[in-house]
Amino acid sequence: MSNASPASPNNAILLTDSLHVDEARKAIAGLVTELLQESLVGSDLTATQSVLLDQAMNRILAVDLLSPIDVPAADNSAMDGFAFNGNCLGDDSQDITLKVVGTAYAGKPFIGSIGQGECIKIMTGGLMPQGCDTVIPQELTDTTNTASDVLVTFKQNQVRCGENRRLRGEDLQSGKPAILAGRLLRPSDIGLAASLGIDSLVVHRKLRVAILSSGDELRPLGQPLDVGSIYDSNRYSLTGLLNRLNIEIIDCGIVRDDPSALRTAFSEAATKADVLISSGGVSVGEADYTKQIMQELGDVGFWKIAMRPGRPMAFGTLKSVGAKTTDRKILFFGLPGNPVAVMVTFYQFVRSALLQLNGASQTEPPLMQAMAEAPIRKRPGRTEFQRGILERSLDGKPTVRLTGSQGAGILRSMSEANCFVILHHDQGNVASGDWVDVALFDGLL
Repeated sequence: MSNASPASPNNAILLTDSLHVDEARKAIAGLVTELLQESLVGSDLTATQSVLLDQAMNRILAVDLLSPIDVPAADNSAMDGFAFNGNCLGDDSQDITLKVVGTAYAGKPFIGSIGQGECIKIMTGGLMPQGCDTVIPQELTDTTNTASDVLVTFKQNQVRCGENRRLRGEDLQSGKPAILAGRLLRPSDIGLAASLGIDSLVVHRKLRVAILSSGDELRPLGQPLDVGSIYDSNRYSLTGLLNRLNIEIIDCGIVRDDPSALRTAFSEAATKADVLISSGGVSVGEADYTKQIMQELGDVGFWKIAMRPGRPMAFGTLKSVGAKTTDRKILFFGLPGNPVAVMVTFYQFVRSALLQLNGASQTEPPLMQAMAEAPIRKRPGRTEFQRGILERSLDGKPTVRLTGSQGAGILRSMSEANCFVILHHDQGNVASGDWVDVALFDGLL
């Protein structure tokens, strides 16, 4: 295999050339598929559990949810108006007058029969009585009160036979899938299940993801900073990102830039987690030992990606040393140390891999396009993920502007942004008014 193609982690080939972003994604997805097929991540990876509906948010549905009822359960009105038999309608603009013989409310149906030339007043969701198949909206009618009757008049061509009626089972039929397995459950899914009278869902068990930060310069929160030291923010960013996915987090803390300490931390994580995410220690400095430990404990898939920020990112597998299950492997992501690069690489690579590993059918975040408010400098040959603020112009078009300096260590650029501006590998400079791809943060970060 040449160094220009994604390496198989099983071959432990370290790439010397930077992968394209799409190549890296393909390599990661391929390894996840391989691990799932070979059950190397652990025998309980595909385990499922039943959870109450109010605990199912951001879990992944493990089996198709079948509707136990027809939705709607009976024919009903789609709006407020008057229900009648549409056989009386013609195709001209002549008026038709019907006698109102009762009222149907949602949850309180009309009891009785409706004859020729009669109708009932009906509210949205009200059950359609026997013999009625059409509803004329209330605003299209004129009502007349006589000494003995209430009459409604409307033009025949304002409604067609069968219109404004919701049929039984129109949305869902009993026994048919309401939500397919693999769905990352969102509020609308929870509401749909509740509308079917379902109080629990079968979901995949939570992934266990270990996180650690590597670096002698890192200090925990609450400890005074000495010369040259910084607070460890990356574990907190990663915790927030993982909480968005409802994942079980194993916090391994800060690990020194020491081969023995890293070896122990990596090996211990491999015994209890499905995935290990580290930050720092993946560049080419003399004190960066991640590559060395990966080669000892597992396989290296790739090491560099043609992107900015986040070029040095390690990916592969680790195995637990001395574990009872000697062939147990876990995914490993060695993210850069710069705070912005950590979040970019998580968003672009780790998030999708975790969803795929946990059984999700849709793993890639959606993209949209927006118009650049100002020129953006970009050189071809790498993919850039710049931080932007997506807005809507006065004429209704989506526009985007950068947050300012795009340095990989400027975490404020992420805090102020609401999207990534994605400038693709072969793309050059962007002129003001050009359309660019953007990926929204909301619901993802």
